[in-house]
Amino acid sequence: MAKKTDTRPRHQQIAAELRTAIMSGVLQPGERLPTTQQLMERYEVTSQTVQRTLQVLKGEGFVLGKPGVGVFVRPESPLGIQVASYLGAPRAGEAHPWLKHARERGQKGSTTLLRVERVEPPGQITEALELAPGESAVLRHQLLSLDNEPTELAWNYYPLSIAEGSALEGRARIRGGSPALLAALGFPPREHIDRVSARLSTTGEFEALELPDDVPVLRTLRTVYTDDARPVEASVLVKGGHRYELVYRDSIT
Repeated sequence: MAKKTDTRPRHQQIAAELRTAIMSGVLQPGERLPTTQQLMERYEVTSQTVQRTLQVLKGEGFVLGKPGVGVFVRPESPLGIQVASYLGAPRAGEAHPWLKHARERGQKGSTTLLRVERVEPPGQITEALELAPGESAVLRHQLLSLDNEPTELAWNYYPLSIAEGSALEGRARIRGGSPALLAALGFPPREHIDRVSARLSTTGEFEALELPDDVPVLRTLRTVYTDDARPVEASVLVKGGHRYELVYRDSIT
């Protein structure tokens, strides 16, 4: 089999190398990038190619330009999302864990409910919730934002046998989010399984999340279980892959 060569435009190749250096910590937050001349010499390219490279990284939010000073790595590291900490039901009177953790990071989290309806879910959700073919579920579709910037789209599905007649079918904000409501309904979340993949965004995702060109998204299929391993929620979560890291922590037995 012939060896495949990288046929991407040269500025995209260089951007990929610099992006990797930033995400791995070789280039630290706040650190100044090499000058245009240094990058030209390092990669044996023209000034125009270097400028196109930097425009890509600026558009993705990896670097910031300071006129007359230089180009610097963005001051904050990629946002590490502790997945397990978002799943439990909050204590009485507390906000949803996602909003709580945003506040602890010094950010303002908000959610916008885009639609609520009974649907026949796609096959992957039907399988995850152990529904019969053609059986309906309640969908709550949301947009999550940090500091008024869209960050994540969530499609949350619930078996109709659990959601029917509950606040899950309403458009009012659920205090403490679905974990708190599921617990109140007698279905406390006990564990979850995540399946994470990366792909290019759809047009709807690209526009809703205001993504830079050619940035992949992280897609998580999450199934939440209550007692007796009964599935009570299945979610599709989509976020820009350039700004987020999913952090999983578990003990080894």
